[in-house]
Amino acid sequence: MAAPNSFDPLLLSEARLGIISVLIARPQATFTELRALLRLTQGNLGIHLQKLEEEGYVKVDKAFVGRRPRTTCRITARGKKAFLDHVARLKAIADEAR
Repeated sequence: MAAPNSFDPLLLSEARLGIISVLIARPQATFTELRALLRLTQGNLGIHLQKLEEEGYVKVDKAFVGRRPRTTCRITARGKKAFLDHVARLKAIADEAR
């Protein structure tokens, strides 16, 4: 966990912040949807999702729909808190700059 006055290093990545932002706005997203929305390669998205999952920020479920694999991602309570803390830090900096 980040110190009170620092940013969460996991969310300093544009791709990971993008993933969390998408998942804050919707209850879940498939791997394919995230890849298209964020314009990431399959490998790049996979690595970033793995890091977020390892930290407990997202939950990744893999299943088959018919014969096709489907990966679905959801934000966890821990991920939501991390995102909201990150935004609060940015807001505090912006407020101080005014």
